Amino acid sequence: MPMASKAPITAEECLRVSFEGPDADFIDGQIVERNVGENQHSEVRVQLVAIFLELRKKHPLHIRTELRMQVSATRFRVADVAVFLGPRPAESVPCTPPLVVAEIVSPDDRYTEITAKLNDYMMWGVRHVWLIAPWLRKPHAYGATGLHELPALRIPDLELEITPGRSSAWESRRSPRVTHRAA
Repeated sequence: MPMASKAPITAEECLRVSFEGPDADFIDGQIVERNVGENQHSEVRVQLVAIFLELRKKHPLHIRTELRMQVSATRFRVADVAVFLGPRPAESVPCTPPLVVAEIVSPDDRYTEITAKLNDYMMWGVRHVWLIAPWLRKPHAYGATGLHELPALRIPDLELEITPGRSSAWESRRSPRVTHRAA
């Protein structure tokens, strides 16, 4: 379960902190621990990375996992998967939003905390904010009207569509138009 630090610290102090175990979010002066993913969480993350690595053959994509990003002056979030389009991010802690952020939730994640995180990404300017609950096998996107279940995760500009496959895998395949489309 996520825990917040007791005494407030500054954003500069947060950047100097090293963590034992997984990196933590920093929210308005508090260090907030994140749930560590389990097997299904890890499997979905690897599958997403593989899909985006394949797309790098046609698009200038930069894929990162467990990346700390500064989403506002007082907030740093750690994304499960972040995908940048265009030039390689220059900063060690990016303060320019990626094209995609995918959060893969664990059963212990709290709805209010995860939606607050998704909202931070949206308000920062991330165009595609995705939520994946591996055990539900249903993709969700977060936007101005909240969280919505979708039949597939899509990025039209990249001709990408990702759906849960028949097995435990999240799939993407190319159609004759070189579109990524899941079976």
